Amino acid sequence: MASASQPRGTGKPPWPAAPPSRVPGFPSDEPDFPPDPKDYALSTPPVRWPDDPPPDPGGDPYPDIWTGPVTPEHLDAMTDARLMLKARYAHRADVYVTSEMPMYYWEGGKKCWVKPDLFVAFGARERKRRVWLVQEEGKLADFILEVASESTHERDRREKRAIYERLGVAEYWRFDPTGDYLNPVLQGLRLNPAGTYESIPLSHTAAGLLGGASQALGLCLYADAGDLRLFDPATGKYLLTTREEREGRLEERRRRLEAEAEVEELRRQLARRR
Repeated sequence: MASASQPRGTGKPPWPAAPPSRVPGFPSDEPDFPPDPKDYALSTPPVRWPDDPPPDPGGDPYPDIWTGPVTPEHLDAMTDARLMLKARYAHRADVYVTSEMPMYYWEGGKKCWVKPDLFVAFGARERKRRVWLVQEEGKLADFILEVASESTHERDRREKRAIYERLGVAEYWRFDPTGDYLNPVLQGLRLNPAGTYESIPLSHTAAGLLGGASQALGLCLYADAGDLRLFDPATGKYLLTTREEREGRLEERRRRLEAEAEVEELRRQLARRR
C-alpha cells in the first residue's frame, strides 16, 4: 500500500475544484487518484467539513449518521428512484441499492464519510448493512444520484463531485425536482479513462423530456417535470414508480371486481329463467 508521501498518477492537483477552506489538511504530496479504491480507503487523509459535529472519542467507530430532514420533493424523487432500481435488480444477489447510508472511505476516519441520496454498487452482496465501509467493500459505488435542495446543491456540485471522482464512482448524476437549483435540472458525469469526470450528453425526446444514457445502469434517465423517470431500452418501457404500480393494482382490482359482478349478474338472470 502506498503512503501519502509516495505520489502516484499524472501529477494533477490533489483535490480538484474544491475551495481550500472546505478541504483543510491535504498535504501537497497527497497521492493522486489510486487504482485500488481499497488502497485509497486505507491511506488517504480525512476530509473534515466545518459543519461536522465534534468527534466522539468513544463509542461506535463508524456511527450511522442522521443528516436532517429533506423536502417532500427531495424525498419523493429519492424514494421513487430507490424503489424502481431495487425492483429492477431484485433477482440479483450481487447488486446493492439503497439511500441515505453513510459511506466511510478512510479506515479509522470517523469524519471521512459521505451520504448519497441513492447509490448502486455492483458486485456487492445483498445483505443488511448499517453503514458502508470502503475498506471492506473494496469501492464506494458504481452509480450515485444526488437530489438537489437548497441546503445540499452546492456541496453536491463541489465537494461530493471531488470525492466521488477520487474514489472512482463510474457515474454521478444530479437531479433537481423543483428546477430551483440546477440548470439543466438533470446532469450526469461519467469517469473517462484518465479517471476524471466528463459530462454525459443530454438530449430531448420527441415529447420534450430531457435525458441521457446511463452506461452503469443500462437505462436512460429522463426529467419529467418534477419526476425522474428511468427508461429501459431493452424493453422499450419505463420502470414503474410505486404510484404507478399502486394505480395499476387498483385498476386491475377494479376490472376484476367488475368482471365478477358481471358473472354474478349472469348467474342471477339464469336463475330467474329457471
